[in-house]
Amino acid sequence: MDPALLRESELFKKKLSSSLEKRHAPIDSHKKKKPRTEKEGSSASKHNAESSNGSINIKSSSGYKFGCLAKIVNYMKTRHQNGDTHFLTIDEILDETKLLDISLKQKQWLINEALVSNPKIDVRDATYGFKPKYNLKDKKALLRLLDKHDQLGLGGVLLDDVEEGLPNSAKAIKALGDQIIFVTRPDKKKILFYNDKHCQFVVDEEFQKLWRSVPVDSMDEEKIEEYLKKQGITSMQEMGPKKVLPVQKRKKKSGQRKNHFKTHNSHLAGVLEDYSDGVPVKN
Repeated sequence: MDPALLRESELFKKKLSSSLEKRHAPIDSHKKKKPRTEKEGSSASKHNAESSNGSINIKSSSGYKFGCLAKIVNYMKTRHQNGDTHFLTIDEILDETKLLDISLKQKQWLINEALVSNPKIDVRDATYGFKPKYNLKDKKALLRLLDKHDQLGLGGVLLDDVEEGLPNSAKAIKALGDQIIFVTRPDKKKILFYNDKHCQFVVDEEFQKLWRSVPVDSMDEEKIEEYLKKQGITSMQEMGPKKVLPVQKRKKKSGQRKNHFKTHNSHLAGVLEDYSDGVPVKN
């Protein structure tokens, strides 16, 4: 065999073996991490600073302030309903509501503006208490309130207002029993009325049947009044004092004024005689 061809075949085999070794070489999976550059470090620190400033801005925002105020008012209402009606200082309130981390500026806002102007907070000598619509001490006070509303024709009292102002209201209402009446409105709110037992009387069953047999659902007040008049019954509205209607002044007719000449003794026409030719001689 030609020695030149043998050399070429040997070179080809060497190249082929070296190329195969490169293809099957193991890949290094554990690559070294690049060192963090100065630019990346500064951006991370900037992000951390922004996040910390964000938390500070949230606490100093108006939403956070009014959230603290709402928490204080709700706490004062709850403790009043539980029977704790004694007044607290601002430091005691912040301690019991766990708001000790508020700033001095926010604390001054609560003292000078928020709590003073809140309609549900009563301020006495730098101390604070809850101010309900009806300040009721016990069940007797509730009964007096309902009786007063009944006597003055003011109607009932909302159960929500009673629960707000009467400590341990559920127990007091249960103790009063049938001395009060519950009425539920269409909006599901309950109203308390005084049950005046002196006004309770027995109505004859025949009269009840007659009363219920008259349908008035489809009739308004004017139609009912008209029906009563036809039956010869006078409504109570007409028995009251009648209103005097103001006299309306007549408007003068605008237009051209006519000239009127004044006449004398027109009412004696035909009675007077004419003596211009002298006095007539009597026969």
